[in-house]
This record gives sequence, C-alpha cells and structure tokens, in this order.
Amino acid sequence: MRVKTGPRTQRRHKKVLALTKGQKGSKHKLFKRANEAMMQSLEYSYRDRRTRKRQFRRLWITRINAAARQHGLSYSKFMNGLSKAGIELDRKVLADLAYRDDAAFGQLVDQVKAAL
Repeated sequence: MRVKTGPRTQRRHKKVLALTKGQKGSKHKLFKRANEAMMQSLEYSYRDRRTRKRQFRRLWITRINAAARQHGLSYSKFMNGLSKAGIELDRKVLADLAYRDDAAFGQLVDQVKAAL
C-alpha cells in the first residue's frame, strides 16, 4: 500500500509560503518559486551575519582613526600607544567614546601620548 504525504506536504508548503511572505510577484504565491526565494534568502542571511561583523569593525576603525587624527595621532600610533599604556579597551568601546564623548577620548589620547 502506498503512503501518501498530503498533510505533511501541505504543512511544509505552508511554512515556506509563510517565510516568503514579503516577496514580490510569484515568489510568495507559488511553492516552487517561493522555495527558491527562501533558500536564497537563507543563504544571504547566513553569509551576511558574518559580513556584519566585518562591517562594524571597519566602521569602528574609521571612527577611531578620525577622532585620533583630530588629536594629532594616526590610528596605528594611537592603538600602539594604547597597548604601551596598558589600556585594554576594544574598538567598539573606543569608537563609541570617539563618537559620543570627545572629552573622554581626549583624555585617552593624552595618556597615549604620555606612553609613547
């Protein structure tokens, strides 16, 4: 006797169509097109979760560099001075300081210049 998978297939189709709800055209109506769109979007989201980390690091470095140059140091000299001064702040915190609190960043730069 043949086993039919009607309810199971229906559930799977429903799940895929729900995941592609916001897509344009037939990508959210036809199962085959929706499945292709879903697979592609899942690949993109997997890839871009890793890319996001790189992009944020680039942003932080750019912000730190801009703030350090306003105080007369390059990024590399600033980071080297931080390590020599024994200040262990990550780039995320440094970029936030540079962006929000210029006075505090200026004090850090003074400590770095003293260490160099």
